[in-house]
Amino acid sequence: MTDNLDAGIAIEKIAFQHLPPQDNVNTVEGDRQSHRHNSHTFHLLETGTVHIDIDFQQYTINSSSVIYIHPDQVHRTTSFDKVTVVSLAITDENLNPEYLKLLEDLVPTKPVELAPETFALITETTSLCLKLSERRSNRLYHSLLKDACNTLVALILSTYLDQTKSPEKFSRFELVTKAFRGLLEHNYTTIKRPAEYARKLNLSTAYLNECVKGTTGHSVSFHIQQRIILEASRLLYHSDQSVKEIAAELGYDDYPYFSRLFTKATGMTALAFRAKNRD
Repeated sequence: MTDNLDAGIAIEKIAFQHLPPQDNVNTVEGDRQSHRHNSHTFHLLETGTVHIDIDFQQYTINSSSVIYIHPDQVHRTTSFDKVTVVSLAITDENLNPEYLKLLEDLVPTKPVELAPETFALITETTSLCLKLSERRSNRLYHSLLKDACNTLVALILSTYLDQTKSPEKFSRFELVTKAFRGLLEHNYTTIKRPAEYARKLNLSTAYLNECVKGTTGHSVSFHIQQRIILEASRLLYHSDQSVKEIAAELGYDDYPYFSRLFTKATGMTALAFRAKNRD
């Protein structure tokens, strides 16, 4: 679906009885391999059960549930049974800017089981989006589809936001940690030192560490390393780049140092990690 986005938006309803074995001659190769898209994807599971790996975490999605997957996240479906799902893919430029910012702050997300009235409302909205997606002759086709799909995104976002703490209730430590995580997400390939993040936030390194450790239980250095290791793992899992190329992409000219860092963090070499996760 996401390979055929029409002007940045694609929505479809599909039904499957079961996931074919990986060696089945009728199975499309990409269906069973880890992958990621250049769009935000939302899956509303109407019936059945799906088992999915997202960034090396396993999740089970049951009927009347929804899940959001960020473009950066590597994922693959491992099994499903008697599934009916509505899937929406939408690119950054087609998302309401407010929703895009909120989605960036949500990652990573887990499946959310919907209350019956919420499930009914979202199902009605997906039905409208699906109907509009078929009206290609309408002169306002893209605008209508974009507005309807953004309404669907807003409803899904609301279900996630209902599970998170209101910004007004954040402590000072939590606000600082949130700001640090936002900076880290956009700078982890170029900024590796805690002192640089502290400087950008106009804080002392000691106070930034106090806030982050008090909120998460881990130091600033730990979070920087974990973000780098996550992206390295994604690239090892998803791409065919060499370990040396991945190190360079993540800002490490010293390839042996990066290799030692990865091994220390994961307990295995980068090549062993790639082989293990591609089995």
